[in-house]
Amino acid sequence: MTLHIPFDNSYVRLPDRFHVRQAPVPVKAPGLIKVNRALAAELGIDPAALESPEGVAVLAGNHVPDGADPLAQAYAGHQFGGWNPQLGDGRAILLGEVVGPDGARRDIQLKGAGRTPFSRMGDGRAWVGPVIREYLVSEAMHAMGVPTTRALAAVTTGEPILREQGPLPGAVLTRVASSHIRVGTFQYFAARGDIEGVEMLADHVRRRHYPEAETALQLLDAVVAAQARLIAEWMGLGFIHGVMNTDNCHVGGETIDYGPCAFMDTYRAEQVYSSIDHYGRYAYDAQPGIAAWNLAQFATCLLPLIDEDRDRAVELATESVHRFPPLYEAAFLAKFRAKLGLATEEEDDWQLVLDLMEAMEQGQADFTNAFRALSGGRAQDWFTDRAPFEAWLPRYAARLARQGGADTALMDRTNPAAIPRNHQVEAAIVAATGGDLAPFEALLAAVTDPFVQPPPGFELPPEPDQVVARTFCGT
Repeated sequence: MTLHIPFDNSYVRLPDRFHVRQAPVPVKAPGLIKVNRALAAELGIDPAALESPEGVAVLAGNHVPDGADPLAQAYAGHQFGGWNPQLGDGRAILLGEVVGPDGARRDIQLKGAGRTPFSRMGDGRAWVGPVIREYLVSEAMHAMGVPTTRALAAVTTGEPILREQGPLPGAVLTRVASSHIRVGTFQYFAARGDIEGVEMLADHVRRRHYPEAETALQLLDAVVAAQARLIAEWMGLGFIHGVMNTDNCHVGGETIDYGPCAFMDTYRAEQVYSSIDHYGRYAYDAQPGIAAWNLAQFATCLLPLIDEDRDRAVELATESVHRFPPLYEAAFLAKFRAKLGLATEEEDDWQLVLDLMEAMEQGQADFTNAFRALSGGRAQDWFTDRAPFEAWLPRYAARLARQGGADTALMDRTNPAAIPRNHQVEAAIVAATGGDLAPFEALLAAVTDPFVQPPPGFELPPEPDQVVARTFCGT
């Protein structure tokens, strides 16, 4: 069986300073974990061919298929607020781009594909844990309607990877995205005074993501709006990205780089899971503000393209970034109205939502299950202390009465029944590390059909001895 991938590469045609051409580093003994057959079909790739020995060799980086033009992308970024002028793909290789039968252009990238000139002190590899985590979480996010990179496949390498815990089984994730262009990509050129590079990148992004944007200012407006919608989706699911650096802020408005990410169990506004976020910079309730901060960095890169008069450019860019809060608040309110079954709009809905969130925190409610149970009138079952919720409930009942009852169908297609909870993901990783993929497959099936009641157990929050309090980067 011959594998054919219909590559149509555009990023590689940008000048050499945008990337380094490099093939993936072969591995010892690749083995298949999973091929996302539905996504392969969307890309115009035969899933069976991907599952063949030739396909697995491509997915592991042992064979470069016809039409690929592999490269590592250059970018910079603010990491936890600290500036790093050169980051880049330190363990990822972009094989190329595919225009699928639906006409959408997507990148195909191998994560864990070996060292590149951007690797710094890293080994360029990944172990099976973060590969399993990203596969599960990114596919769950897609199933819940959140713009995201996706997992096309995962393979083992047959080689141990040395980490602090000791040797771990190596793996490679094949990631698909509308692009891998980040705010940090723009910062890389802006920091070097390479205005031509910024302009070429802006033109590329406009053609690829926002063809309706004719100017740099319109591009900024479009990215601001996309990020507002994205962060509202995260907040509506209790999702915490964990590492919202500018190099992880996708200009196309997709969720990218699932490192120390997590979905909350018990609701807490200041919840942090990332082991490296010591001061809560990227806490749940901090995410909208950080998104605006990242957008301000993006706007700074575009200033020379917005207006020759720098003061005028700053004024216009500031106005654009200042549109983020109202756009985000509108998207947030629309999301939470749907979660509450509110098909109409009232002025006090914002306060109603905020007061529910406060009641959830006071009552130590399970975020996902409390919202899911609202349509059946059993949300109180997921509160440790029911009193705050019961004090809020009459206002909600009165609000529903004014619109003629809750839109329960809307609620049930907005509030998931199954999410990739930390303890379940961890159990799947532990099993996969030992070669048992059954828990991974079972959890994947549940979270990729998230609005259907899952098999018993998948909807349950962790027992006290199952709580995963810290998540880790995948490097």
